[in-house]
Parts: sequence; C-alpha cells; structure tokens
Amino acid sequence: MGEALAATGRAIRAVMLRDIRTRFFNHGLGYLLAVSWPLAHILILLLFYTFLGRYAPWGQSIELFFGTALLPFMTWNYMSRFIMMSLVMNRQLLAFPAVKILDILFGRALLELLGSCAMAALLVGIALAVGIDPMPADIVQAAAAMGAALALGLGCGMLSAIIAMVLHGWVTIYTLIVIGCYIFSGILFVPSALPARFGEALSWIPTMHLVEWMRGAYYEGYPDTLLDRPYVLGWAAATIVLSLVLERAIRGRLLGG
Repeated sequence: MGEALAATGRAIRAVMLRDIRTRFFNHGLGYLLAVSWPLAHILILLLFYTFLGRYAPWGQSIELFFGTALLPFMTWNYMSRFIMMSLVMNRQLLAFPAVKILDILFGRALLELLGSCAMAALLVGIALAVGIDPMPADIVQAAAAMGAALALGLGCGMLSAIIAMVLHGWVTIYTLIVIGCYIFSGILFVPSALPARFGEALSWIPTMHLVEWMRGAYYEGYPDTLLDRPYVLGWAAATIVLSLVLERAIRGRLLGG
C-alpha cells in the first residue's frame, strides 16, 4: 500500500510539473497566467460594471457587491473547466503505465486549488490597495463558501473530463452551461428579491447558492432565504462520486481512446 501511494504521489507530482511548464509558452513562468487570468477576468468585469454606472442592489459598494459574487463563481468556473480539459490535453500521458486517469485529474485539481487561493489573496490585496474593505462579516462562512466552490468545481470538472473523453462536443456544451449559470446565478441581482416562482426556479442552479453563500457571509442582514448549503454540497459530493464510478466503469474505453 505504501509503495502504491508513493507511486501515485510521484505520478501526480510529474503531471503537475508538466502542466506548470506546458500550459502557457512552454515555460514554468507561464503558470502565472493561470493565476492572473481569472483575476483579470474578475477585474475587467468589475471595471465594466463600474463604467456603466450601475448601482449596487445591496450594500454601498458596487465593487464589493459584484466581487463577492464573481469570486466564488469564477473559482468554480475556472477550476471545473481546466480540470475538464486535463484529460483531453494530456491524453498521451496515459500511454505510460505509471500514469493513471485519476493522477491527471487530481494533479490538475491541486494546481487549480493553489491558483484559486493565490487569486483570492491577490484580489484581497488589490481591494485593500484601492481602499475597499475586503473583510467579510463572517469569515468562517466566507471560507466555507470558497471551499464549496472548490469542491463543486472539482466534481463538475472531473465528471466533465470523463464525459469529454467520449463525447467530443461536451466542451462546447459545458461552455454554454457556464454562460447560462453566469446569467442566472444572481451575480447581477439579488435572487431573493425576485418573485417567488422565479427565485424557486433559480434555486435549482447550484452556483446560485455559491453566490448567495458568499454574499451572506459579507453582508449582515442579507436576504439569503434561497440559500441551501446542503444542496450545493450534495451536488459537489454527487458529482465527485459519480465521476469516480464512471471512470471505473468505462476505464477501458477511456484508455483505448
């Protein structure tokens, strides 16, 4: 067992080092783009909303209102999409007996975890530099919301990676799903302020709960009546388990290409 775990650890480390070096510009420093890309995405959207002169539907700061939604959503988005692409981009590694499908998935997941933490830290630093207080009212719940975003990103990414290996159009389909989630997850509005039937419909979207979870951690008295923490955690657990079962069930087909 010890030797097997050590071999798995070496394989995951090798996959991580390869990803760091080859993801951008065939140089290790290119990995900095993996951190700065989602950060730049968030900052560009914040500048865009500020330029449009939009008011904050809740609180006094438009930057904080949108930032508290974009951080968990983009964490889920980038983690799930990059994990999804890991098997497609590293298919040739499966020719080596020492490298398993899960080694590639977990190696990419660890890189995205580190990148997401670095992105969040940089975003907090930028907020402090421009005079915005980035500290939540409930730091424990804010950390839990980020953890839930990472867990959901891991589950959706692993499941999508396996599906993409057998259904080549899944990458496009998943991109459209992400766009739909962006529109309907409450990033631009307060979901609980909508009529009840619309709010109930949106509550089926797990990423909406990530947004509401983070906003509830930042704003005292925020109306998070639609928030269902067990629901989004259930989604994360279900997608992780389903991806592991599916990988085991169709492993031969995945390795056979």
